[in-house]
Amino acid sequence: MNLHPEITAYRPCVGIMLLNPEGLVWIGRRYQKKNDEGTGKWWQMPQGGIDGNEDPATAALRELQEETAVTSATIIAEAPGWFTYDLPGHLIGKSWNGRWRGQKQKWFALRFDGDETEIDLAPPGHKQEFDQWRWVAMDDLLDLIVPFKREVYAAVIPHFRHLGR
Repeated sequence: MNLHPEITAYRPCVGIMLLNPEGLVWIGRRYQKKNDEGTGKWWQMPQGGIDGNEDPATAALRELQEETAVTSATIIAEAPGWFTYDLPGHLIGKSWNGRWRGQKQKWFALRFDGDETEIDLAPPGHKQEFDQWRWVAMDDLLDLIVPFKREVYAAVIPHFRHLGR
């Protein structure tokens, strides 16, 4: 049931699948976020909003740096089209100042070619998004992601399957 039918817009956003040289995917646990499955069980790949007329690829590199401090990464693939998801009904009208019903995402795969010491979950000048991180096999992603994002992840993974393990 849509409790807020007047909110129809989706926030323009990018999603980032960061892969290490072994083909494992970087995920972070959302920092102190409560959700439908309880605190501390919400893992996701980096993502974030596109600023104004910013190019999505530029936004992906910026968001990765803001959330993880990673700059040693190269875009190696872009999923075709855009993917959308709705927030759970009880969050529509509350998240993002009530402006968006969910997100419209452009997804990129990036290869991490730096040292793990580069990863900083509390980079200076940015709000901390994650409190833990780890590398996981692509096949394990769907079991770790909060339910309302699983459909998008399931749609994105096939586009990048050839890049991971």
